[in-house]
Amino acid sequence: MSRYEGGGAGAGAGAGATGRGLWVEEPAQRHRMPDPVRTSAVRAVLIVAVTLTQATITFFLTLTGSWLALPMALGAIAGTIVATWGVLDVWITRQMWNQRYGVLSEPSSTARRLRREARRASRATRKAGKARGAREATAGRIPREDGPLAASGR
Repeated sequence: MSRYEGGGAGAGAGAGATGRGLWVEEPAQRHRMPDPVRTSAVRAVLIVAVTLTQATITFFLTLTGSWLALPMALGAIAGTIVATWGVLDVWITRQMWNQRYGVLSEPSSTARRLRREARRASRATRKAGKARGAREATAGRIPREDGPLAASGR
């Protein structure tokens, strides 16, 4: 029996598969990147890898004094420009995704508490207003209106 199949240290042949298995699914620590961002990131990694390989080959060709060193150096310079564009593309795509689809966030407990207190205060204000209106109505008084025509007596 292998050490991954048993029930731990000192488990006998009849222990069964009660211990931790070889493959245990664990929840991801971070969310998966959106597909456009992931695509541009893969593209940027490939471009940077090709550019670094080309720069290494250019270095060795320069050491050997080969005539291919000049065309490869020009290609490495162009590759550096393209690699910079690729990395900027990842950054711009990520920013665009965040602006378009937003970051999903949950309100913190502080925000919930403040909203709850604001709701309680508005309920209390409404309740006090209704109670005052009921008292004025029972006293036989007509409530005064403060509107744009109140100054003219209408």
